[in-house]
Amino acid sequence: MCPLWCEKMNILVDIADFAVSNDPQATLVTHSLGSCIGVTIWDSEIRVGGMIHYMLPESSIAPEKAQTKPAMFADTGVPALFHAVYALGAVKKRLIVKVAGGSHLLDDNGTFNIGQRNHIMLRKLFWKNGILVDSEDVGGSISRTLRLEVGTGRVTITTRGQEKEL
Repeated sequence: MCPLWCEKMNILVDIADFAVSNDPQATLVTHSLGSCIGVTIWDSEIRVGGMIHYMLPESSIAPEKAQTKPAMFADTGVPALFHAVYALGAVKKRLIVKVAGGSHLLDDNGTFNIGQRNHIMLRKLFWKNGILVDSEDVGGSISRTLRLEVGTGRVTITTRGQEKEL
């Protein structure tokens, strides 16, 4: 628990961005996960966490953008997130991975299926790298807010004013 004199700190993860922290008082938070995907990773032994909010599955559609904003794409951003937590001492086999997002928003006919394509790309990346997903909340037609409490590893999703643990 945080003593009376300290305050919990929110670290905002914007769209097409990621953040990592080893501050036990920090909460990583991202809003408006529609067709985008949010991924949290947490090492329970050393209490290091990370979160990404990526928009698109593949950087090949805009390689120059991937150079300046790797977190915009699954194939460049997700590896960057993992490398960042490894740099803080996290170990792959201890990571707890949770996923949210991938909705069908503003695509009623399923023309683009960005949410589904985002999720498929993530699953391919994880499969190739031997990463297991501990839990996920994907699909549907809702927007989500995702939070990771770095000190405890607790991950929550808020949708339509309702919060649930992931």
